[in-house]
Amino acid sequence: MDSSVTRIDTTRDDLYAFEITGQVTDAAMERMAKTMNEAFDRHQEKVDMLLIFRAFEGSEPGATFDIDVIASRLRSLTNVARYCVVGAPDSANTMIETMAKLMPVEAHTFALHELDAAWTLLGAQPVQSPA
Repeated sequence: MDSSVTRIDTTRDDLYAFEITGQVTDAAMERMAKTMNEAFDRHQEKVDMLLIFRAFEGSEPGATFDIDVIASRLRSLTNVARYCVVGAPDSANTMIETMAKLMPVEAHTFALHELDAAWTLLGAQPVQSPA
């Protein structure tokens, strides 16, 4: 099974956290988009998102053109309050910081060594799965 995008359980039910590793596949991008579209349908208030990039190698060609992916990105403009990205490539950080000035979403970028600061900003922690 593809594990390029893994959902992280958190101490908040309105925070959607994902760890992204390697090359993101079309299937993984679609699963994340469906998760977020379901979250937008379920929550009356805005939700927060946290994306943690580790050894990121980009996305498969066409992974961002799925209809669910496009819908979730558009819906995020009105359904996400805070969007935190940790460990993204410099080019992505620059784009996020620039777009944050134009979007109605509070966006923050962090280096991977600042992961704890991102969790603190969001007032949450990851929930450890029982062994």
